[in-house]
Amino acid sequence: FKGDQFGSGFTEINPNSKIPALLDYDHSDETLPEGEPIRVFESGSVLLYLAEKFDPSVPEGMRFLPPTSKPALRAECLNWLMWQMGSAPNLGGAFGHYYRYAPVKIEYAIDRAAMEVKRLFDVLDRHLGGLDGGEEKAWVCGDVYTVADIAIYPWFVNMFKYGPTDIESGVFLGLKEYEHVNAWMDRVGARKAVKRGMQVNRARFLPERHSRDDFKPEEY
Repeated sequence: FKGDQFGSGFTEINPNSKIPALLDYDHSDETLPEGEPIRVFESGSVLLYLAEKFDPSVPEGMRFLPPTSKPALRAECLNWLMWQMGSAPNLGGAFGHYYRYAPVKIEYAIDRAAMEVKRLFDVLDRHLGGLDGGEEKAWVCGDVYTVADIAIYPWFVNMFKYGPTDIESGVFLGLKEYEHVNAWMDRVGARKAVKRGMQVNRARFLPERHSRDDFKPEEY
């Protein structure tokens, strides 16, 4: 909120001046000079990078990115991750701006953005509910919780919260009608790691997060 991401130090990490971004000093890439980190920016890229880096150390059934030995599941995960990356500008970027932040309220812009939000909710709702001929799914990729769920959830759950109150945009958009999306959001939101993540960078909770000690023991 202070605009630090527009300074030269941050743009060296992400030339697009957006968060999140990270520097990985703990790598084995011998093509880089000693001590030089790998830079990673854009949320989808960060999720893929971290999953590929750390997933091999955990049991296959607990990995956030399906392994190459399961190409169909992996492709489905990447499909939905890319869907989120392409859809996000229409959620917070378009509807959020015109509905809450724009100094001039333009009815056409709000209505156009609102219809696109509802279309995206319908796409996900039909997918999760098996309404297009498939099976009902607990998670975006079926029985496995993946980076697709992690990427999509914050954008969708926050669509309820644009406006002076925490429910105004959800009521305006009629988002409670998407039964399968809401059930999925309840499942995702009940996960302890998600609860911790949703506290970070929020003034009422954790403006910044630096260590595990920032959270209560019962939150792990």
